[in-house]
Amino acid sequence: MKITKTYLSIFSFAVLFMLIACERDTQIIETISENDAEPTPYFLDIPSNFQDVIIPADNPLTYEGIQLGRKLFYDPILSKDNTQSCSSCHSQEYGFTDHGNSVSVGVDGIAGTRNSMAIINLGYNTHLFWDGRELTLEDQAHDPVVNPIEMNSTWPDVLAKLNADSMYVSDFRFVFGVDVIDSVDVMKAIAQFERTLISGNSKYDKHRRGETTLSLIEIRGEAIFNSEAADCFHCHGYPYFMSSDFHNNGVQHTIQDSGRARVTGAFGDIAKFKAPTLRNIAVTGPYMHDGRFQTLEEVVEF
Repeated sequence: MKITKTYLSIFSFAVLFMLIACERDTQIIETISENDAEPTPYFLDIPSNFQDVIIPADNPLTYEGIQLGRKLFYDPILSKDNTQSCSSCHSQEYGFTDHGNSVSVGVDGIAGTRNSMAIINLGYNTHLFWDGRELTLEDQAHDPVVNPIEMNSTWPDVLAKLNADSMYVSDFRFVFGVDVIDSVDVMKAIAQFERTLISGNSKYDKHRRGETTLSLIEIRGEAIFNSEAADCFHCHGYPYFMSSDFHNNGVQHTIQDSGRARVTGAFGDIAKFKAPTLRNIAVTGPYMHDGRFQTLEEVVEF
């Protein structure tokens, strides 16, 4: 039976209000102070319905390390011509996505082929990027710098610029105890910052905690979302509304992007992609791996 427009609107409206208003809990630390003998340990404020984030033993969170990572995230120094930063394609205002753009455009004006993913709750991912080609946030931070259609730089060039900056040299010395900045520590700092981008305080979370109640249309949307008929919850289950598994949802009638198969080489992985988070979904469009859908109604209709 064809889904009516009224049914579609109710479902989309309900899902939207279940998931918007998720806080982006980025704590901005003002300065790195060398008055302390060593970096100050930082402990994440984890929502009660979330598990603890697994922190690598060789990259513990510190106030100063997070601040350094944030500084790098917003600094165009990482790009070839000093015009683009990580934040250019991951804007906090829009759930750390490239809002309104189906695909992002790099420093040389070349458009990519995939939509800029929301980089929230990444500490709960076991595979990163649409095709899952990286397994850690530290490794993930390496790729955009050297990608020819993104920042299109080289690590030797980036490190030369960072090591020529006395403030960066001082910051890295304090945070990591090094006199010469290398790419490993740059990636560690960015990963520390990204682990703080935790979103978990939407109206729906408050409802689950008994702090508020849903409207009738939202209750209907929740029931549809979690039903076997709609089958949304298998790929976008609570509390993260995402999955580290890979799925072929039939969005490509002809294969234009091999997806997970690009990594594994397995025939069965052709056109499979990660199921991204639905948190902050109201502001993270366009949708799908290639950004083909502009609205949530289009996604649900598909």
